[in-house]
Amino acid sequence: MTAVARLPEGSYDAVWASPGRVNLIGEHTDYNDGFVLPFALPHSTVVAATRRDRPEWTVWSETTGETVRFGAGERVEGWAAYVAGIVWVLREAGHDVPGADLKVTSDVPLGAGLSSSAAIECAAMAALVDLAGADLPMQLRPRLAQRAENEYVGAPTGIMDQAASTLCRAGHALFLDCRSLATEHVPFDLAADGLAMLVVDSKAPHAHVSGEYAARRRSCEEAAKILGVAALRDVDVDGLPDALAKLDDEVMRKRVRHVVTEDQRVLDTVAALRAGDVRAVGPLMTASHESMRDDYEITVPQVDTAVRVALEHGAYGARMTGGGFGGCVLALVDEEHCDGVAAAVRAAFAANGFPPPDTFVVAPGEGTRDVSG
Repeated sequence: MTAVARLPEGSYDAVWASPGRVNLIGEHTDYNDGFVLPFALPHSTVVAATRRDRPEWTVWSETTGETVRFGAGERVEGWAAYVAGIVWVLREAGHDVPGADLKVTSDVPLGAGLSSSAAIECAAMAALVDLAGADLPMQLRPRLAQRAENEYVGAPTGIMDQAASTLCRAGHALFLDCRSLATEHVPFDLAADGLAMLVVDSKAPHAHVSGEYAARRRSCEEAAKILGVAALRDVDVDGLPDALAKLDDEVMRKRVRHVVTEDQRVLDTVAALRAGDVRAVGPLMTASHESMRDDYEITVPQVDTAVRVALEHGAYGARMTGGGFGGCVLALVDEEHCDGVAAAVRAAFAANGFPPPDTFVVAPGEGTRDVSG
């Protein structure tokens, strides 16, 4: 059973948990209508809610110790915007969201590219939907949560994070078509093959609301217009040379090459997992990292070092996961070699003068769930 962050003390009307996520493969493909393959972390955010009799909300965070209050239509900034955005988007969608006091606890690492923002959004949505008694199927929630982050918070993210946090199943990766929102739960049992997924939190700052993320999204959208397609998902690997020949800008060509080849790597990874060949995923992970480093240009020295050292010490594959410019690295390793690979990465960070990384092992966990008791 997937563990949850420590529950807030007290009695509540609704208590829901949503996990952070790592993306096994498929980076920056989501907002290009492409394919992604995330899985849920054992780390989660819990939102405990008590109904109020007025359309006002308070939200308290154990992490910051702050309490933020807001009314309907009020603008909220900072961490509480992720909760206020959910209230806003549910009301915009026609749901009668009652006032509530919300308490938030979390063990999802912040700023590490593990989607702590989606975790709080999805847990808050589940708690508020529960209080409202609203009919809102899980499959429809990721799009609303994405809208809250895009339009209220102001982060131009795709739908992968919210879909993973809401829909993932333990022991599986979530194969998501970001255009149709069709999903498939692909078995991903690492332990059965004597494998482990080592996560290295590089401690390099990671932020989605950065100009760099937005610039790459704009470049992809502009390229799609030049190529006459709805999104870069509509360019396949076989058609890539012709597509690149139509683009005059070298930077744009690199961005397109990453997205198109990354979509294919997702499809190849799913095929390998369906066939039960988990080790075959390793080289695809490494190729994904090289593409992010060279074509999408979103890696930093800390994550490049973690990938290189993990591969040198026997990892089957390694890649940065998340939006980039910091965050975490995934390394697919033999379970018995996990400690050695982690030690080697820590030593390399020390030798390069980087802050010590956090290292931990993860297995695919459960998506949004009721943890009220």
